[in-house]
Amino acid sequence: MKPMDIGVVGLAVMGQSLALNIESRGYSVAVYNRTSKKTEAFIDSRTAGKPITAAYSLEELVQSLDKPRRVFMMVKAGDPTDALIEKLLSLLEPGDVLMDGGNAHFEDTDRRCRAAEEHGVLYLGVGVSGGEIGALLGPAIMAGGSEEAYGIAGSMLESIAADGPRGPCCAFFGPGSAGHYVKMVHNGIEYAIMQALCEAYDLMHRGLGMAADEMADVLSAWNEAELESYLVEITEKILRQSDADSDDPLVEMILDTAAQKGTGKWSSQSALDLGAPSPSIAAAVFARIMSSMKADRVKAEPLLPGPSPSLSMEREDAVGALFSAVLCTAISAYSQGFRQLLSASKERSYGLDLAEVARVWMAGCIIRARLLVPMAKAFQRQPDLPMLLLGEPFRSLWGKHQAQFRRLVARAHEAGIPVPAMSSALDFVDAYRTSRLPANLLQAQRDFFGAHTYQRIDRDGSFHTEWEQVQ
Repeated sequence: MKPMDIGVVGLAVMGQSLALNIESRGYSVAVYNRTSKKTEAFIDSRTAGKPITAAYSLEELVQSLDKPRRVFMMVKAGDPTDALIEKLLSLLEPGDVLMDGGNAHFEDTDRRCRAAEEHGVLYLGVGVSGGEIGALLGPAIMAGGSEEAYGIAGSMLESIAADGPRGPCCAFFGPGSAGHYVKMVHNGIEYAIMQALCEAYDLMHRGLGMAADEMADVLSAWNEAELESYLVEITEKILRQSDADSDDPLVEMILDTAAQKGTGKWSSQSALDLGAPSPSIAAAVFARIMSSMKADRVKAEPLLPGPSPSLSMEREDAVGALFSAVLCTAISAYSQGFRQLLSASKERSYGLDLAEVARVWMAGCIIRARLLVPMAKAFQRQPDLPMLLLGEPFRSLWGKHQAQFRRLVARAHEAGIPVPAMSSALDFVDAYRTSRLPANLLQAQRDFFGAHTYQRIDRDGSFHTEWEQVQ
């Protein structure tokens, strides 16, 4: 049998879709899954007439591949990935390429790159965004690790990626964990924008008493303007979906508890380690955690007084202000994410090209949006732009919409409707644009109880004050 072009390990939904995508671009694929029944089911149901063959052991998979071998892992992140890598490294030869397409923690990817290098195997940490449909039809692909490995596998990755307005949405971003780090921050931005849209839904639903189809019409209009994006598009579709059993809007039949897989949390943790301000991403993570406290919230509602959740605004006025709020929150979230990438690139020597990051996110991925085209242009004009908000057209958009944004957040607070993503996005910009923050008092407090010293505005050096006399 002729050697196969690539092996795909892991046949859950994403692995199956990816294997079919690769085959559709003219490559032959060998597939393997730890559970043989899943391999058999995939081969029997989805591969008729296609150059996709089954392997029922890792040894068989590796032996079936053309050299240098290319193996793409699509398995659960964490210990299962480590166990699989250990087995594959004992089977692969120097010069072979091993790729991890899971949502790996970036520090794990760095460690795995080093382990592969010790065996002479070329390693790529590959961030894949787009869900099941994206994996099948064209995801956004963020690769990092061995540049030599990308030279061998890059053309295949680019061929299966989404076709964006500026070419295939796939790129090599740098050494080690660069690709998985970019994917992690992508997911953090995704958390923040999703939360902002949930807050807009809550404000329209509880604050304005709007029906699901009316809210969907608002989202449809937003998707014709600056907010055009995948997340706005799917939110409109969700609001139009009826429940088959009750004929009520399906969204109203879904329990209000949200899960998370860890990338938003990891993004926030890394931002704290870097000293990069990403408050809206963190706020979105905490909002999901708060949603999981369903029983507590049900008990607390009658015990803690608050205002009636009704916005003191006319509907048309409020909807216009909501557009401003969601737009500014999205721009703020992207700004926070790009700033974190800039900090991580310097700290971890990734050498990230932020214009290229924006280009890769233009299609295929979950946060694809019209706004990414001017974002790429802003970073092309000024690669070291310290904050996206300072570039055009974002500075002008902020100036145009910030008054309505403030008004909407204030009305939400008056009505007792939580808007953590919107509030944190506004506070972030206000802090960034304030030349003198009250941290002078904070540093004095630190010096008072811990002798941490402080700097002065009138001369250089570090200073300490004996704030009170100890008897």
